[in-house]
Amino acid sequence: MYNEQLEKLIEMALLDGELTEKEKQLLFKKAESFGIDLDEFEMVLDAKLFERQQAAKSSAASAPAAPKSDKFGDIRKCPSCGAIVQSFSAKCVDCGHEFSNIEANASIQKLFKMMNDAEDLRQEDSSSNNPFSAMGGLMSKQLNQAMGPGKVDKKKMEIISNFPIPTTKDDIMEFLSLAVPKSKTIGNFLTKNTPENKAHNDFVNVWKTKCEQIIMKARFSLKDDKKTLEEINQYAIELDIK
Repeated sequence: MYNEQLEKLIEMALLDGELTEKEKQLLFKKAESFGIDLDEFEMVLDAKLFERQQAAKSSAASAPAAPKSDKFGDIRKCPSCGAIVQSFSAKCVDCGHEFSNIEANASIQKLFKMMNDAEDLRQEDSSSNNPFSAMGGLMSKQLNQAMGPGKVDKKKMEIISNFPIPTTKDDIMEFLSLAVPKSKTIGNFLTKNTPENKAHNDFVNVWKTKCEQIIMKARFSLKDDKKTLEEINQYAIELDIK
């Protein structure tokens, strides 16, 4: 409907199903720079937000029930004043307390636990997909390489793609520090497809896409935290993310 740059900004702002006042103002400013009628733009933005929230509700309704403590998106309260903390906030809007130590690294820990659980199926996956797996050695490795990602790797890619964006500054930075190296291809033209390198390189695109989502969202929500924003933009430069 709009140009690609504006559509991408809208998509990034709505990734978590919420639209903060700061994000809304930034989108309005960008839309105005493109000469878009702001009343019309507001209606479109509200409609897109409604669609995203309805989709999230439908997904939640169809998902099996789980203990509240295991869900992402649990309501958080400021440890200083008790105010409800908005998603993706670096500090309390009521008292200014920084959330530098609230469940630090929680997101990345949950992600790798989910991936480790999927990895437990690796032996079964190898046996069912590779008839030479029992023979071991070079033949088995070469066949696995030729067949491409198996069901375990595809499951892990799906976990990364669908994993919620971290909601605190510490989680964001910890996630990026671990994910950025996984977003870079290793090896040269001759070696990038060796079994060891290919196991890494198969995941590069999915990790880079997740990093781009986090960086775009952080640029909106952490705009006032210049020091953190500089670190985030440095990661963006490393990954050639505009």
